[in-house]
Amino acid sequence: MTKPRALLFDTFGTIVDWRTSLIDELTAFGLERGVDADWTGLVDAWRGNYVSSMDEVRKGLRPWTKLDDLHRATLDKLVAALDISGLSEGDLRHINKGWHRLRPWPDSVSGLTRLKQHFIIAPLSNGNVSLLLNMAKHAGLPWDMIFGSDLFHYFKPDRETYLGACELLDLEPGQVMLCAAHNSDLRMAASLGLRTAFIARPTEYGPHQNQDFEADGAWDFIVTSVESLADQLTEGFR
Repeated sequence: MTKPRALLFDTFGTIVDWRTSLIDELTAFGLERGVDADWTGLVDAWRGNYVSSMDEVRKGLRPWTKLDDLHRATLDKLVAALDISGLSEGDLRHINKGWHRLRPWPDSVSGLTRLKQHFIIAPLSNGNVSLLLNMAKHAGLPWDMIFGSDLFHYFKPDRETYLGACELLDLEPGQVMLCAAHNSDLRMAASLGLRTAFIARPTEYGPHQNQDFEADGAWDFIVTSVESLADQLTEGFR
């Protein structure tokens, strides 16, 4: 196997711990502001609407809409459905930007920093560029480039996202490796000729996790952390 030139990373769940980050931040926010709510339920429902909100764009039910705005539309519906009161417009904007302030998994920054010495590294995410940029600054993610869905006006798993990133890097798909905690993401990447690495995140959804506990495909690399991926890639192509 020849050495890949670039590593693209799924971000929500693979690099950052979205669930714990949002629950912790919103719990602290509610205590500070005196707003009583089921913040854990809100976070789980918010993420639960992630795919369906993007599908509305994919199916032409709404025009191209960046993820920040899809998140906000979902948040407004959930606040009403969960009968959460006492939130101002400023509060809602702050809560929605919580996706910009997610914490990385403990191995993410150190592993990415090691990989950056040998490969081009970048997120390939359904997040918009500003979201991913702010997240990187907040979490210390050392990206070389940021591939947000608003560069392509498509969301994963649409082929335009994977191939669009390869085109912008001026690389063939076989020179690029997608690294993700989600088997479905890797399946689409592999079908388009990209290399693949599965990074297990079996606690991403907390008690609601029902898939992706382990690799279910013949991926090029199967690891339990970004640090482990750095170990294997460094050793495998030395």
